[in-house]
Amino acid sequence: MKKIFLAVIILIVFCIGQASTVSAVSTPIESIRSTVDGILNTMRDPAFSDPARVEERRNKISKLIRERFDFLEMSKRSLAKYWKPLVLEERKEFVQLFSDLLEASYIGKIESYTDEKITYDSESIKQEDKYGVVNTTIKTASVDIPIEYKLINRTGEWLVYDVVIEGVSFISTYRSQYAKIIRKEQFAGLINKMKEKLSEVNATP
Repeated sequence: MKKIFLAVIILIVFCIGQASTVSAVSTPIESIRSTVDGILNTMRDPAFSDPARVEERRNKISKLIRERFDFLEMSKRSLAKYWKPLVLEERKEFVQLFSDLLEASYIGKIESYTDEKITYDSESIKQEDKYGVVNTTIKTASVDIPIEYKLINRTGEWLVYDVVIEGVSFISTYRSQYAKIIRKEQFAGLINKMKEKLSEVNATP
């Protein structure tokens, strides 16, 4: 679980980007590189070190997250076979909760970023330019962490739908957790648990 926790943090920190840069990006690795710059510039901006502007910084990060994550694709893959039977309103509710929970749970962790180094090691594009994979390494003081980003091409924009850290897939882990809950408590039980968790996170200062 520690690896998945780290994966989620890194997913948020390093896979979000600015809409202004997306149109100029032509490859997955360029997309990842540009989004890294976007978030790092936000975190390094001395203007946002003012406690009075913390909420403004968080709002900017939130906006960047929403622009780069393909939450719909992530939701479909996280629910797998349980997605298809859902009606439209159930799908909308799940996507909203999923995106809100991921963002709310880890946005505070983003702010603990301490200027680790990043290398962009390789990229591959397959299935007629529809899917891309970017391999990077996060270099910390004590260990190098290999991170694999999986992206999907949406009309020229490369959007992240999964992250694999040390062989552990973010989406696969959630798929397993959600399937277990649904089998035991049905889809309604999963929604209730997600709502409860979101309330807990939002209540934390």
